Amino acid sequence: MSTLDTPPPAVVTGKPAGSTTPRRPVTRRRGETGRGGALASHGILIVASLIALFPVAWLVFLSLGPDKDDYLRPGGIWGKMTLDNYTFVLQNTNFFDWLKSSLIVSLGTTVIGVLVAATTGYAVSRMRFPGYKKFMWVLLVTQMFPVAVLMVPMYQILSDLQLIDTYFGLILVYCSTAVPYCAWLMKGYFDTIPFEIDEAGRVDGLSPFGTFVRLILPLAKPGLAVAAFYSFITAFGEVAFATTFMLDDEKYTLAVGLQSFVSEHDAQRNLMAATAVLIAIPVSAFFYLVQKNLVAGLTAGGTKG
Repeated sequence: MSTLDTPPPAVVTGKPAGSTTPRRPVTRRRGETGRGGALASHGILIVASLIALFPVAWLVFLSLGPDKDDYLRPGGIWGKMTLDNYTFVLQNTNFFDWLKSSLIVSLGTTVIGVLVAATTGYAVSRMRFPGYKKFMWVLLVTQMFPVAVLMVPMYQILSDLQLIDTYFGLILVYCSTAVPYCAWLMKGYFDTIPFEIDEAGRVDGLSPFGTFVRLILPLAKPGLAVAAFYSFITAFGEVAFATTFMLDDEKYTLAVGLQSFVSEHDAQRNLMAATAVLIAIPVSAFFYLVQKNLVAGLTAGGTKG
């Protein structure tokens, strides 16, 4: 027999013929879920998203009804949808004056509030002056007083300063609400930034303020974004202070102007719905600008305190 006809030698494996290699059990890494868990979590997120979006969709739907009582019979809106409510609000009301006032007050509160809160938080985070811990607790205590208690003394102070019915007076009032919370937020965020960065700035010849502006603030953008968003929302949607301290119709903010559609015996709910949808546009635009840093700022600011 030739060598070409000789079968190859059998490989000795030490296992009986016909046996199979057992599969290793599938192990999941920490944090990983199976297919069932993933489907359940996605289902919960979808339901939660629908619940969150339903009020917004319902408000937009009601704003398309031409009659003020359509909210009692929402099914009838489908056959008579119109944009007349938006046209009336934009052309026959002081909507653009309200929008101008809201933007002036909200952006002013954001700029001044974030500036004061950032410098306050940095000072408490880096400097050890007498009473620095009690100072932060005092800021926290100021948030415990309700609006009704603060209304009369604030009105008296603004009246003495001749700031009633002025944008700057309302900005100061809103800063008194936004700054304490934002100062705590910024202090927690600055605590997460290593002290070695401040020391490196001092070695390079920077003053404490120069170190703060040139080195620390660029690293604190997420925290600044959260503080700015909170300050903007606080001023944009507030009603009680704006109603009390602003007397001129042209200086009303959007939240106060929205009340003009409600009288003692009547409520034009279709126009209120259309105005509410228009009010949400500036807030949504501002949220879009800062949303990249919101999550990072909220989580990082709570790691130290």
